[in-house]
Amino acid sequence: MKTKQIITAYAVTIILFLCCPAFLNRYWVDVLNNVGLYAILGLSLNVILGYAGLFNMGHAAFYAIGAYTAAILNTKFGVPVLLLIPVAGVFAAVFAAVVARPIIHLRGDYLLIVTIGMVEILRIALINDLFGITGGSNGIYGIGRPEIFGFKIKKPHEFFYLIWLFVAITVFFFNRLENSRFGRALNFLREDEVAAEGSGINTAWYKLLAFILGAFWAGMTGVLYATKMNFISPESFNFWESVVIFMIVILGGSGSIMGVILGAFLVVGLPEVFRDFANARMLFFGAAMIVMMIFRNEGLIPPKPKKFVLDA
Repeated sequence: MKTKQIITAYAVTIILFLCCPAFLNRYWVDVLNNVGLYAILGLSLNVILGYAGLFNMGHAAFYAIGAYTAAILNTKFGVPVLLLIPVAGVFAAVFAAVVARPIIHLRGDYLLIVTIGMVEILRIALINDLFGITGGSNGIYGIGRPEIFGFKIKKPHEFFYLIWLFVAITVFFFNRLENSRFGRALNFLREDEVAAEGSGINTAWYKLLAFILGAFWAGMTGVLYATKMNFISPESFNFWESVVIFMIVILGGSGSIMGVILGAFLVVGLPEVFRDFANARMLFFGAAMIVMMIFRNEGLIPPKPKKFVLDA
């Protein structure tokens, strides 16, 4: 009976959420679209930070690689945007594999500092018009819109369903991943790397895979952002973007899927509610973060404790 009630509650919540665009204006629908994008980014970082316990403050770099891959291939070669979603993910994953392999042995603050440098180096390279194809500080204009069976998605109300469908797919995938052997191995690695190595887990390989998977998903999200905005520039992927994504995971609950989604609503959506108090909203938000870290440093919705039992 309890399971039936939970399923009913979920169904009602989903139906009400899907009806949101009918009752909200363009501005608030666009806010929800941004919340959805950051929820996906938070979940992609959660694989690296929440599951594997690796401090990555350069996640915006993978986001940028995906967005620029889509923008270049669409504007210069006319490749349809929807086809570019997995392609951009692969480009971001390859980039992650190249840059993460030499630094994967680093831990804690050292890895944090290197990843900060990574996103800044990429931003500067984009500003300086890398290979003459990134548009420099002016960015890339005229990125195409996604098209499904001849229907072109243009309006925020239309993007709402595309973005939140991708959120649903992301939640399903990472929920399955969390309960898989790979997910359990990452959690084991996060809790005690030495014990994980002693149990036969190739920790370096699993760390690298976590980076690659998180980058792949962030790269795909970059395509959604690029086609939604119709324009991208290096300033869209600065260090602050990495900070926001990092805050979403930490505030919501590192390692918790529902916590990350709640974190996206709080970090991205809630400030818009208090837009009339723009001069003070970040002050209150910063104070709230400090209080959270002192009294509930595991996040708003921490993950449930797991038994680290790996299959033979």
